[in-house]
Amino acid sequence: MTDEVIRSLKAGDEVLISGTIYTARDMAHKRLCEALARVEKLPFLLKGAIIYFCGPTPAAPGKVIGSAGPTTSSRMDPFSPTLIAAGLKAMLGKGYRNHLVRDALKKHCAVHLSTIGGAGALLAQKITAAEIIAYEDLGPEAIRRLEVLDFPAVVAYDCYGNTVYK
Repeated sequence: MTDEVIRSLKAGDEVLISGTIYTARDMAHKRLCEALARVEKLPFLLKGAIIYFCGPTPAAPGKVIGSAGPTTSSRMDPFSPTLIAAGLKAMLGKGYRNHLVRDALKKHCAVHLSTIGGAGALLAQKITAAEIIAYEDLGPEAIRRLEVLDFPAVVAYDCYGNTVYK
């Protein structure tokens, strides 16, 4: 995700994401922020990245991943401004974000995307590859690199301060 792409997105835009995204939930976010504070190398490059707030279920035989629905975005609010300042360009989850996250989106040219809660099995069909890359001890909350094709989302908060939530 580049600044040019981010600036082209407006609250309410429907998007289809194709490419690499990363999963991370509460504990993984905490560890990423702690690593940044210690000036340690992160398990993936934040600059331009998309983090999906998801803890997928185990994959059934022959499947890439289990159910992979979004978790509540506000649970990541304590960590998101730090990650956005470090180069994260988009987050994907469901629900509201606090004013500190919204301010960081504007300041650092980033967006928050929302996807369909309760449709994890359907969303999993849009994931073509999944691999744990960090914090395996966190189980479902481990960081995974996902390859997605036409993964559906809506721009919930754009980089201009606009939102679909009223």
